[in-house]
Amino acid sequence: MGAFGHPFYREQLLDRRRRLETAVSAAPEPDHRLRRLLGEVDSALERIEAGTFGLCDACHDPIEPERLMADPLVRVCLDHLTDSERRELERDLELAARIQNGLLPKNDLRSGEWELNYHYEAAGPVSGDYCDVLTPDGQSGLLFLVGDVSGKGVAASLLMSQLHAIVRTLAGTGAPLPQVMEQANRVFCENTPSSHYATLVCGTALESGEMEIANAGHCRPLVVRPGNTQMLEPAGLPIGLFCNSEYPTQRVQVEPGEALLLHTDGLVEARNTAGVEYGADRLSALAAGRCPRSARELTAAVVADVRSFARGMPRQDDLTVVTIRRQEQHAP
Repeated sequence: MGAFGHPFYREQLLDRRRRLETAVSAAPEPDHRLRRLLGEVDSALERIEAGTFGLCDACHDPIEPERLMADPLVRVCLDHLTDSERRELERDLELAARIQNGLLPKNDLRSGEWELNYHYEAAGPVSGDYCDVLTPDGQSGLLFLVGDVSGKGVAASLLMSQLHAIVRTLAGTGAPLPQVMEQANRVFCENTPSSHYATLVCGTALESGEMEIANAGHCRPLVVRPGNTQMLEPAGLPIGLFCNSEYPTQRVQVEPGEALLLHTDGLVEARNTAGVEYGADRLSALAAGRCPRSARELTAAVVADVRSFARGMPRQDDLTVVTIRRQEQHAP
């Protein structure tokens, strides 16, 4: 019955029921709204027992999995929403998109010798891509993260927001990078449906020009140097697959004028009208042929090239491109 099984939804609904019962018993007078919600939860639990949960009341076809994950009380598929329900859903998606955009970091960020620029583009109203950057208090350098939650739509965006909160909280503790990744994986794994996971690159850019990078099954980062590029291999499993995964780090030296290019698979898996993928080789060749004067310039060149390549084809996935460049030191 869709992406998640009945046990997942039953557990979620029972938890909601316990919370509602507590709220009803604590209310100083009868709260009809809470009692109505309690009745809806009971009805959903009854449908699970009857084997009809997740099926549209009107056509009996499966309800969209991402909508069920966002609200397990929904009873009809998108095709059978009333006009008012459709307008309400559109308003909810618009609000979700604004909230998600509010989680994005400041663009064209500079910290010490480093400059960062990114392009973040959802394929639909909301995205499952993850992009964030932190500057340690009172220090130069950057902590950067780029990731991609499996799936699409509302469900993926909810899990992306969850991962964003987890990593931000752990990064604020000042723990070493491998420990941040291991703890983030454990928390995400314990609180996420087993059918979902996330790929993630997390790294630090130090004032010395050295980068420390941990890669949890994400697209390979690309070090861009004059006339050539270096692909960094992923060294860990995606976040959320196994609770005890370990994440070793790689170290790479980035000289002034060089850059690290990160992206999600919406870039390399973009297809042209012949069905050919954009691919990592094309990206590497494009980057190697450039000596960008700014992080913004390299990001813009990559986005322009993939758009030209895939012209005439609808985009099927979210697209995130991040450039972290070490600036040249000019004589005073």
